Amino acid sequence: MRPFLLGMLIIALGCAQAAKADIYTYVDAAGVTHFSNVPADDRYQLLIALPADPAVQATPGRPVRSASEWLAKSAQFDAVIEGAARADTIQPALVRAVIVIESGFNPKAVSRKGAIGLMQLLPTTARRYGVTNIYDPEQNVRAGVHYLRDLLARYGSDVELALAAYNAGEDAVERYGRKIPPFPETLNYVPSVMAVYQKLLAIGSPKHSS
Repeated sequence: MRPFLLGMLIIALGCAQAAKADIYTYVDAAGVTHFSNVPADDRYQLLIALPADPAVQATPGRPVRSASEWLAKSAQFDAVIEGAARADTIQPALVRAVIVIESGFNPKAVSRKGAIGLMQLLPTTARRYGVTNIYDPEQNVRAGVHYLRDLLARYGSDVELALAAYNAGEDAVERYGRKIPPFPETLNYVPSVMAVYQKLLAIGSPKHSS
């Protein structure tokens, strides 16, 4: 799968750079993860830095929007992400990290290779996991998480290999001896997702008040 925002996302974790569209995040008392390009208070922590106004691919009937706008709206998918991650015993932070890099939380995202939706599923993968509406956020995320779970099982819980297979396909990972294929896109994709994943894990979920 081709990551939708790969090449536009510049990972800048924990350091200030010249990028002009930083994305911040925090987890609220209800466990909801919020993203914004305009941090309203000191709960927000820097997640990633983006080039100024990176363009997100337009889809029919929908204007081009910036990645930061989509990320700021990500909380609407929180219940779907949490439910899918819980059902397949995967860290929600990993699912969010994949979505950040794949689609920037744009449920209508379509890549040049035809990958679609929040988790950029190829139609063949969507059919494999029983998706009837690939643009439906719940179906898209649940299928993407099922696929990610299966990849983690196949590669002995090696997150980097699972991500490489998610991006380049299982055949490519097998062809290169169960190592990350030496494709520039995949070599960029894996550390990009891992950087966002580690940052989200570091932020963590707050303790719920009784």
